[in-house]
Amino acid sequence: MKVAVVGASGAVGQEFLNVLEERNFPLDELILFGSARSAENTYQYKGKTLTVKELKQNDDFKGIDIALTSAGAGISKEYATTITKYGAVMIDNSSAFRMDADVPLVVPEANAADALVRPRGIIANPNCSTIIMVVALKPIHDLSPIKRVHASTYQAASGAGAAAMQELQDQVKEVLENKPVTVDKFKYQLAFNLIPQIDVFLDNDYTKEEMKMHNETRKIMHSDMSVSATTIRVPVYRAHSEVIWLETEKELSIEQVRTAMSKAEGLVVEDDPKTSKYPMPWFVAGKDPVYVGRLRKDYTSPTGLTFWCVGDQIKKGAALNAVQIAEYLIKNKAL
Repeated sequence: MKVAVVGASGAVGQEFLNVLEERNFPLDELILFGSARSAENTYQYKGKTLTVKELKQNDDFKGIDIALTSAGAGISKEYATTITKYGAVMIDNSSAFRMDADVPLVVPEANAADALVRPRGIIANPNCSTIIMVVALKPIHDLSPIKRVHASTYQAASGAGAAAMQELQDQVKEVLENKPVTVDKFKYQLAFNLIPQIDVFLDNDYTKEEMKMHNETRKIMHSDMSVSATTIRVPVYRAHSEVIWLETEKELSIEQVRTAMSKAEGLVVEDDPKTSKYPMPWFVAGKDPVYVGRLRKDYTSPTGLTFWCVGDQIKKGAALNAVQIAEYLIKNKAL
């Protein structure tokens, strides 16, 4: 089993290495690729030093079984043929192919079998906020189809990459030291602030990030449910949080929903209002599951439910989800 990581020097690329090692992924050889700038960088994997190769239009992917790619949509589109032409399965973390009809968009807890049909040899990893939400929605949708979702996300700096995480750290220090604040990766100062915009605004005044949650959720869940989202960047280092309000076709009891969520794969229920028990990004960062709390009936709608969920954006929202897809393919002898 030969595995490639494309974009190895980025935040998600580094997390690929961590997750592969943590899960003892069954590979025989790991090859790292990056830009000309990051070529020759070295990283440790299971005690071995690996050197990043420059990504080029050549035959370097011959013999590779799985390519985990996270180098941006432009690079994914440019190199997709090079990566897949010798049979490698490309599991892509960018937005390049997510809504293409002939590319499966997969969250293993929700629609793992979709990964088995991939005409172009490409499987898309969904948007991080979509992944976290879908893991929580799936057990409810199985009880009764979800008709409508309203989501408000509180997304950590990690969603904008390693440089953005560093910028938040730098900004906090600059504010506390009463120095001019450096703003580069965000539209405004993020330290001690909230920014109610992630990605660009579209003609309908929703952002691209917000429409991703609508479009991707429907594709993953094979559903016509409506998803309206507001996405907010918050001064949190790592792990995204979301408030979810939804309506199902039939009325469900909280006991039904809590039981289903407690049994669901990849989901942990931390919900005890009496003891102020609920998930928070500080405690969820670095962990694999999606965590759910503040679960309650919406008193304005008999079929309404609302809850709070938190997931590590770099882990389950990106690298872990991709590695789980690869594990599913191996388990089902689908490479």
